[in-house]
Amino acid sequence: MLVVVAGPSGVGKGTVHTELRRRLPDAVLSVSATTRPARPGEVDGVHYRFVDRTTFEGMVADGDLLEWAEYAGNLYGTPRAPAAEAVARGEVVLLDIEVQGALQVKAADPDALLVFLQPPSFEELERRLRGRGTEDGATIARRLEVALDELAGAGAFDLEVVNDDLDRCVDELLDAIAVARRAATDDVAF
Repeated sequence: MLVVVAGPSGVGKGTVHTELRRRLPDAVLSVSATTRPARPGEVDGVHYRFVDRTTFEGMVADGDLLEWAEYAGNLYGTPRAPAAEAVARGEVVLLDIEVQGALQVKAADPDALLVFLQPPSFEELERRLRGRGTEDGATIARRLEVALDELAGAGAFDLEVVNDDLDRCVDELLDAIAVARRAATDDVAF
């Protein structure tokens, strides 16, 4: 099954995904393609598939992406084939994507579980973004502006979880995944 954990930049999606994968053995993280440059320590094919804009646009034109979006001047997308192969193997595919892309996934796969990760507060979100030390003030300002719109659209998701305590947050996600899996199994049984 596809599980999308989305939310504004800086909300802690990466940390939540890491803990989910640690606690859910059959979970895999989908590796997104992006046109943004790699940050220090990021490895191509592990953290992202780093491509130029022309390559990305070709992936869109060829239908190779499950979803894609432009965010803060860069393109991001989920390669379709690896996600489909993992679902076919019975794995839980975790998508670490932005809100625009999450809604595209739901349109393509109505059984996907969409979870909106909420920050404890907008001030905490800004603190986290600034604390990364990876982006300039103008980029952070753009990300915060986009975050306001994303927070307003959280109601389109199946579930909202506040990321103020990692263990509680992940427990809520694991419970939601278990319920969705049981529902999918029940649907198949009838």
